[in-house]
Amino acid sequence: MGTLHGGILCDIGDAAMGLAFASTLSAEESFTTVELKINFFRPVWKAQLKAEGKVIQRGRTIGYVECNVTDENDRLIAKLNSTCLVLQGKKAAGR
Repeated sequence: MGTLHGGILCDIGDAAMGLAFASTLSAEESFTTVELKINFFRPVWKAQLKAEGKVIQRGRTIGYVECNVTDENDRLIAKLNSTCLVLQGKKAAGR
């Protein structure tokens, strides 16, 4: 239909949130996403996009992360949020 597929916006937002959340982990921890939501606010035909993830809450086992995807004019394109589960011990091994 000529616009950027929403899955691409979801992918870059998920990556930004994942990097933000990973920055809170110790060497013995890992995490997995248990929920992800995205809202689309405007279509993208051609733009330079920026995805910024921010950890809102990091508990011992659960974290909450948000992300804004904006264009080169700082217009909000999409907003995402995610709930992450911290994995420790055997559950984090090999991840």
